[in-house]
Amino acid sequence: MKIVRTLLLLFHLFIGLTATSWASDHKMPPVQPATSFPAVETHEKEHVSIAVEPYDTREKESIFRVDYLGHGVMPVLLTVTNDGNRPISLRDARILFYTPGGDRIQAAEPEDVERLMTRTEREGKKIPMPGPFPSIKMKPKASNRNIEEDFNQFEYQALVVEPHTTRAGFLFYDVSQLDHPLQGAKLNLHKLRDADGNELFFFEIPFDTYLKSKSKDMK
Repeated sequence: MKIVRTLLLLFHLFIGLTATSWASDHKMPPVQPATSFPAVETHEKEHVSIAVEPYDTREKESIFRVDYLGHGVMPVLLTVTNDGNRPISLRDARILFYTPGGDRIQAAEPEDVERLMTRTEREGKKIPMPGPFPSIKMKPKASNRNIEEDFNQFEYQALVVEPHTTRAGFLFYDVSQLDHPLQGAKLNLHKLRDADGNELFFFEIPFDTYLKSKSKDMK
């Protein structure tokens, strides 16, 4: 009996550790200054730097509960660093994904992602994505709960960036109609304001900068 109790104790301990390990998989990456990323634009006069980092590989997107890449959605980590002495506001900010052809894509909401996943699975469509995945078949639809939890945990939410502070979070873009979503594309940010309500000069960050740094790392 003592051996059985010991085995049961070890079994429950193993289950507890496994559950803890699974629970720890979905974490925001550590917040780093915007200038630590390759795709960054700095406005020295305004003391603001903004960086974008696409999560365009299976390894990187594993922090999420949903396979966004497999359903034509590109997660983009947005990092805003305010090195000035006064806060800046993103309350009225417009953050748009510009395709090479000049089309503008707004950041998706959870219901947009769910709708896209439902449509692509119903049509049986294959979504071409960048990297070593030339054609990806749709996986079973994720639940609304998984999408909601991802957006609640990871979506960029800071309306104000305080002085000498960095804020970061993800935006999700529907790129299902693009064969190579990042090539020649840009993220455009405008209507950011200073503490007096004055609009900052717009930011336009090309994703090609990220792709070039990625290709260098692979050499």
